[in-house]
Amino acid sequence: MVYGIWTFAAAIVAFIISAVAGAFLIPMLRKLHFGQTILEDGPKWHKKKQGTPIMGGFMFIIAITVVTIISTIIYLCIGKNFINLYFADINKETVMIFAGLFLALANGAIGFIDDYTKVVKKRNLGLTVKQKLVLQFAAAIAYIIILAVAGCGTETTIPFVGRVDLGFFYYIISAIVIVGIVNAVNLTDGVDGLDGSITFFVCISFMVIACMMSALGVTAWCAASAGACLGFLVWNFHPAKVFMGDTGSLFLGGLVCAIAFAVDMPILLLPIGIVYLCEMFSVILQVSYFKATHGKRLFKMSPIHHHFEMCGWSEVKIVSVFSIVTAIFGAISAFIAYFGVVA
Repeated sequence: MVYGIWTFAAAIVAFIISAVAGAFLIPMLRKLHFGQTILEDGPKWHKKKQGTPIMGGFMFIIAITVVTIISTIIYLCIGKNFINLYFADINKETVMIFAGLFLALANGAIGFIDDYTKVVKKRNLGLTVKQKLVLQFAAAIAYIIILAVAGCGTETTIPFVGRVDLGFFYYIISAIVIVGIVNAVNLTDGVDGLDGSITFFVCISFMVIACMMSALGVTAWCAASAGACLGFLVWNFHPAKVFMGDTGSLFLGGLVCAIAFAVDMPILLLPIGIVYLCEMFSVILQVSYFKATHGKRLFKMSPIHHHFEMCGWSEVKIVSVFSIVTAIFGAISAFIAYFGVVA
């Protein structure tokens, strides 16, 4: 009962901080002229979004970071005297949470550099692809090293299979998965409210899984993340008054990966992050098909959400359908985790 109230409180407080932050952050971003520049080859109707403030991701970044740190400290101190809290009391779950925050914040910092470059140059270009990848792999490797030093090992849990030791390949695969998912989440940000809504349901799914596994610290972390995303949607749902920018989307990418590793089942990123993956592979397929056919297109536009836009879907319909798909696959993943691991 106490943990349930604590988890609910984490979600509510994160929601309030994120939503209230918008009232102060958006006017500040407008005053600084930190507005979005729309690509020339994007949907023509997106031109009306020109100048909409970016870097709104700071709203949920602050909320998630503050609430997660406080809730984790409370978790550590339950039943203990804070003065007598030793480093030995900090268990693997706590290490995963703080290391996960590092991964999310590191990617958020990369996104901030990218956004700042766009704002200064007044064009929708930031860091080069190579620059981003180098920085993202650096963040991923640093995260993996932290886990290795903390003694987290090279094993992972696969539902219905059990614990699998991948040896040195664990580090290679982990780095590739992290960078891949981070960029997939980044590509999902292109329609008002889409990335925030998808990530809300992803966090809810992982929250249920963490709760089933009695990972109470991670459960509160997921709840805070979901609440913060919902608070951001107050300002970002169509018509958006602010965009999260790469600052926010790269942070969310790192966050989602870290949560998946914290529940020790990163393989569940495949079903839970189905929309992220579809967005990423739609771009890969589009580019590959374009090159192979010397100019022909597989989709009207990529990422895939723009294809549906070009087919006449409204932004609200895209967000609704993609969110429902995420919720369904999230529920399926929870069943897989329960019957394949917990039960």
